[in-house]
Amino acid sequence: MIYDVLIIGGGPAGYRAAERAGHKKMSVVLFEERSLGGVCLNEGCMPTKTLLYSAKLYDYAKGGSAHYGVTSTGAKIDHAAVVARKDKVVKTLVSGVAAQMKGAKVTVVSASAKIVGKTANGFAVAANGETYEGRKLIIASGSAAVVPPIPGLKEAVAAGVALTNREILALTKAPKKLIVLGGGVIGLEMASYFNSIGSEVTVVEMMDKIGGPSDAEMCAQLQDIYTQRGVKFMLSTKAVGVNGNKLAVENAAGKSEIAADKILVSVGRRARTAEINTDAIGLFTERGAIPTDEEMKTNVPGVFAVGDVNGKSMLAHTAYREAEVAVNVIAGEKDVMNYNAIPSVIYTNPELSSVGETEDSAKKKGLKVKVVKLPLQFAGRYIAENDGGKGFIKMLLDQDGIIVGACIVGNPSSEMIYGMAIAVERKLTCKDMAKVVFPHPTVSEIFREAVISQI
Repeated sequence: MIYDVLIIGGGPAGYRAAERAGHKKMSVVLFEERSLGGVCLNEGCMPTKTLLYSAKLYDYAKGGSAHYGVTSTGAKIDHAAVVARKDKVVKTLVSGVAAQMKGAKVTVVSASAKIVGKTANGFAVAANGETYEGRKLIIASGSAAVVPPIPGLKEAVAAGVALTNREILALTKAPKKLIVLGGGVIGLEMASYFNSIGSEVTVVEMMDKIGGPSDAEMCAQLQDIYTQRGVKFMLSTKAVGVNGNKLAVENAAGKSEIAADKILVSVGRRARTAEINTDAIGLFTERGAIPTDEEMKTNVPGVFAVGDVNGKSMLAHTAYREAEVAVNVIAGEKDVMNYNAIPSVIYTNPELSSVGETEDSAKKKGLKVKVVKLPLQFAGRYIAENDGGKGFIKMLLDQDGIIVGACIVGNPSSEMIYGMAIAVERKLTCKDMAKVVFPHPTVSEIFREAVISQI
């Protein structure tokens, strides 16, 4: 059989592409060597958020609720039970993806896949001892955690002392002391969870700020909050070696060693291309990733790359949209990918969410922007639900008054940021946004307060 589309990888990019192609009446085969859902569903987004929600409940139960007239005593958290619930949630979601594939009449092959080469009909992929042919090929092979070449780190990973996001989510016993190597999204979320449940956490970060490209001012506030909660931050600090359970570091103060029961390695991810034999069809890669154009096309006609594997934006929601663009283009529909309004969220407590330009990114691009800041206390519901909270919104306007970026630190910013994403995507002005009626009382009303202040 010659399929319309071959898809390598069953993560968010792969299964979304398969579902959309199937519903467009294309014949599809999807290859996934592990569980459907990929890293996001099995080892990243969903299991992490499940743990963080338990931690948030525990934070309130052990004293955070006293501000609201609710007291409790003897609150405990059972990490093993939390992990068991996480596994249950993941199993349910994986089953849901499998049902989606069945509903879209997608053939799922549970095996690793390698590109064989080009054929008269398109492309050939080998999996499980068989060869599959297809007219188009979508590569959605995802990414893997980077384990940097720090002396002793490879041995620590082998011994189970150093862990990636995959292994730490499977721990049934919380470490008394945890070193988090990397202060980006994954590192901060894990630092947040283990700090909440009682671990002594130290975050080691090479940069002079946490949170990666997120707004510097908001990252600083988040750092202050977690410093008050007992998390230790070592910024502008380089990890230079691992000896058993000890991490050797170097910074302006000199060299030192810190010890912990576990070391979480969260310094970034790399595209998974070496495993799929890209050379077989002359597919161009750059630093391991597969470059694509706005239609998700690669240098090889008929081949598309979506999700983490193209290295553009390693986020599940980006992967969903990239997959939709690729399938639409294959179907002959006009569609292009826009990366100007991709929301980003750090699911700590409080959350930090952003979209579009930050002050720093605008400065680097030479953009002249007006910065509008407003405390979240301007939204009545925020005061009612966040006693003592110091959250705020920052909005960036270009010279024409168009909203080009926004960021929020505070809960529940992850459920609000899409509003600003729409504004950035559609190039709305403050006058445009002011015409939108927001429900009252909601924390999202802060957006309307911010735009009204500018007209």
